[in-house]
Amino acid sequence: MGHKMTVDNSYEEIIIAGFGGQGIMLTGKLLAQTAMEAGKEVTYMPSYGAEVRGGTANCMVVIAEKKIACPVVAKPDSLIVLNKASLNKFGPRLKNNGLLIMNSSLIDIEPQLDDSIEIITVPADELAIELGSPKSANMVALGAYLQKRGQFTADAASQALPEVLARRYHKTLPVNTKALQRGAEFIKACCKV
Repeated sequence: MGHKMTVDNSYEEIIIAGFGGQGIMLTGKLLAQTAMEAGKEVTYMPSYGAEVRGGTANCMVVIAEKKIACPVVAKPDSLIVLNKASLNKFGPRLKNNGLLIMNSSLIDIEPQLDDSIEIITVPADELAIELGSPKSANMVALGAYLQKRGQFTADAASQALPEVLARRYHKTLPVNTKALQRGAEFIKACCKV
């Protein structure tokens, strides 16, 4: 099997993972909403660890052109991880030629993964703190992912944000928008994408 598989852009399985309190579910919902508003078929499935806060939280998002048969993601095409426990848990499941976006603010290890996997390290917490919004690390990571994948823009995600944020959090829309943009800019600068 020497030939390189081409990634089918019309079908992508994503796992987003971190610890409870990092806004993992919101990130997944926002990705799903962004894809939905772009006319894609989408499934979103949250999963909580034993204890939600401090435990691991992850969600699975599938984006496709056609109806999706199964919302469960065993081997993701893309993985966004915000902490080390999540990298250890889900890293080994990544498909060959997959994409890993990892939060280097909280992950100080070099992942031992197949050489075909593209690893992008984003200091999501630092970037969020620079924006004055430490809680927005999830949005920085998502902005980086969106820019890297190139299927949807950070702007499109910003426009979908009011749909997934509870009204009482709408005052955070500007800073979350900035965080999405910051993640995208980071990728433009580091990866020429």
